[in-house]
Amino acid sequence: MSAKGCSPDNAAAEGFFGRPRQEFFHKRSFAGVSMDGFIDMLNDYMVWYRDRRIKTEFGMSIMDRRRELGLVA
Repeated sequence: MSAKGCSPDNAAAEGFFGRPRQEFFHKRSFAGVSMDGFIDMLNDYMVWYRDRRIKTEFGMSIMDRRRELGLVA
C-alpha cells in the first residue's frame, strides 16, 4: 500500500485499471447479470483487450505485434 499523498506509487495500478473502467464498466449496465455471467463478460473483455484490441502505437493488436517480432508461434 502506498504512503498517503504519494500518488506516483499508484500510477501503475491506476493505469492498469483505468482503461477497463472506461471501456468495460462505464459503457453498460449489469443489472440482472449473474456473477457467473459477469465473470464471463469480464473474461471476454480481457481476452479482447489482450489479443484483438488495436494499439495505436503499433497500428495493430499486441498479439499481431508479438507475431511480427517472432515472439509468438
